[in-house]
Order: sequence, then C-alpha cells, then structure tokens
Amino acid sequence: MNMEKDIKNKDTHRSVGSRVLSFVKNWTLLVALCVGAVVYLPFAYIPLLQPVGTFLGPKLVDLLPVVIFIMLYMTFCKIDLHNFHPRTWHFLLQLVRTALSGLVVLAILLMPHLSADTKVVLEGVFICVICPTAAAAAVVTEKLGGSIATMTVYMIIANCFTVVIIPSFFPLVERDAHITFFMSALMVLERVVRVLILPLILGLLTQRFLPKVVTWVKRVPNAPFYMWSFNLSIIMGLAMKTILHSPLTGWALFMLLFLPLIVCLVLFSIGKWVGHFWGPQARVDAGQALGQKNNVVGIWLILHFLNPLVVIAPCAYVVWQNIINALQLWYKKKYGYLKW
Repeated sequence: MNMEKDIKNKDTHRSVGSRVLSFVKNWTLLVALCVGAVVYLPFAYIPLLQPVGTFLGPKLVDLLPVVIFIMLYMTFCKIDLHNFHPRTWHFLLQLVRTALSGLVVLAILLMPHLSADTKVVLEGVFICVICPTAAAAAVVTEKLGGSIATMTVYMIIANCFTVVIIPSFFPLVERDAHITFFMSALMVLERVVRVLILPLILGLLTQRFLPKVVTWVKRVPNAPFYMWSFNLSIIMGLAMKTILHSPLTGWALFMLLFLPLIVCLVLFSIGKWVGHFWGPQARVDAGQALGQKNNVVGIWLILHFLNPLVVIAPCAYVVWQNIINALQLWYKKKYGYLKW
C-alpha cells in the first residue's frame, strides 16, 4: 500500500511539474514580464535589499545590449541567404512609419501652447511610432512561422531610415534639444552598427567558415527566444521603477500607459494588412516588422533628447507588444496558424 501511495505521489508531482513547465513554455513572454515586475518590488521596497537593487539594477541594464548581440548572432547563424533580398513591402512600411511619425510631429507643432502633461503624452506616442523594429523581431517572427532573412533585411532598411528620420523629427518635437542632424545621425548609426550589423556579419562569416558552430546553434533553436525573455524581465523591472516613481498626474500616467496599446494594435494591424498582399508569410513578417518596436533605442533617445518621464510610453509599449506576441505564439501552437 505504501509503495502504491509513493508511486501515486510521484506521479502527482510529475504531473504538477509538467503542467508548470508546459505553462512556462506556452506563455514565456508573459512569465518574463511577471518575473521582472515581481523581482523588482522587493528590491525596491525592502530596506535590507535596496542596496543590492541599487547595485545590480544598472548592471542588468548594461547587460541588455550584450544579450541582444548574442541573441542576434545565434539567430543570424540560421539565415537562409536565398531569401536575403528586399521586398516592396519593406519600403511601404517605412513610408507608413514616416507618415505616422510626421502626423504626431504636426500635432505637436500645431498646438504650441500644450500643457506639460499633454506634451509628454504626445512625445510618448511619437517615440512609440518612430522607433525602428526590435532586434528580437527576427527571433519572434521565426517562432510565428515567418522568415529570419526577410525580417533581417527589413531591420537593416528600417534602421537606415531611422538614421535619417529621427534627426529630422527630433528638433521639431523638442526644440530645446541642442543637437545637430549630423551628430544625432552618427549616434543612431553607431548603435545600429554595434547591435545589428556586427552580429549579422559574424553570423554570415560563421555560416561560411565554421559550419560546426552553426550545427550547434541549430541544436538549441529556442535559446535566442529565452535570451529575449531574460531581457524582457529586465525591461519590465525598469518599467516598474519608472511608473512607480513618476511625478505625473493620474491622467497623464494613464494616457502614457493606455495609448501605447492603441498604437501597438494600429501598427500590428497596418503591417498585417500591407503584408497580406504578398501572402501569408509576408503577413506575419510585416505585422511583426511594423508592430514590434526596439524600445531600448526609444528609451535611450528619450533619456538623451526628451523629457525623461516620456520613457513610460515605450516601457508600456514593450509590455503590450509582448502580450500580443504571447497570445499569437499560444494561438499558433494550439491551432497551427495565426488568426491575427
């Protein structure tokens, strides 16, 4: 009898463990968001842990680009070079992104006597729209059935546009930002080369000269996705810190948290609508291309050129876009295709 009970208990524990593991695998992005929020709170509010949080927080933020570099390198090792060429929709989406950014800038210019809170909200919307595609887009797109190569080409094109449109629009949004077009273009270009171009070159060289490394990378296909989830937890901790210590009014804070959801849904929808003219895979690629934003770049731009409180908007966008991606991944795994 005791032996039978032990066997049943072991089976129960295994069943619970397998269910937990299955839940984490199915909802990795949401789990990462929750972990980032839950881990931040004790280090922020328990006096004994506050010095540890003060020391570790900046170190983890500095780790973000390193993890992105490794994640992209592993992803680019698997690129199919036969698909490595630009598509028409790559350029159409840049026109959409530039036009939407221009509309927000126009709204700011046509209302010169904006209150401080309203200006912060509009600047938050502007950042959410103008940011280039996230480095993790290729990783998530692959999980959704899209093309790494197509997404990589799009990211290169998007960042080339970014080098031009951000220095063009930022002086109009924040006239007190004393920065020249050439200086801001170089700053953006430096980050693009470091975070995107270098891992791409290394990935292509690895394919050519180190096939054994490529074979090893292909044996751990989910590693880049879990690396992105780790980064997401750090970004969520940063978002919690910014939101909880914000001096903004309740209305402005609500708008900075809510409007990024609207922008996110609009961008994903436009991207999918444009992409569907080129087939189901392009629909997936284009949706992620326009909707999944590199908000680490957005946060960096804000801290250099705009009101630091605007950082709440891209942080909120990170949460919303990853909730959408988590739902898409769950639907794709359950039904084998994407409904939206």
